[in-house]
Amino acid sequence: MESRIERLCVERGLKMTGQRRVIARVLSEASDHPDVEELYRRAVTLDRHISIATVYRTVRLLEEKGILERRDFGGGRARYEPTEHGRHYHLIDVESGRVVEFQDAEHERLMQIIAERLGFDLVSWRLELFGRRRAEPELAEAAEPAAEPAAPGRSARR
Repeated sequence: MESRIERLCVERGLKMTGQRRVIARVLSEASDHPDVEELYRRAVTLDRHISIATVYRTVRLLEEKGILERRDFGGGRARYEPTEHGRHYHLIDVESGRVVEFQDAEHERLMQIIAERLGFDLVSWRLELFGRRRAEPELAEAAEPAAEPAAPGRSARR
């Protein structure tokens, strides 16, 4: 079965080699925001002949074709997600590097109001919040379903 990223590649005229198909499948199945090294670790379990250089080239090509988006959550490594991942935002825990995806209609409404007030029509936006998790259990439960683990030692950007 063809993955959604494989379909996008074909639609955008990319030649789909066996190794590109494996990388596209790994990206389509990812529920997190993997970096190139993590993509390589996952892909090599499916095809031991894939090199890290092939993963880097493929990710760069998919980014150029608008199939992948590069994300910088701090920590010095780019992470990736499909561009057709739906409108969502990211909250990054500066202690653990964990990324929580969320949606917020109120935030979107506020961004529209601000843009209109300043004389703009919004065409796109992204939101990345950096914070420290509180110890209160009810807050931890609210964010659990969409969270992903990430490398520790991230620092906040402002």
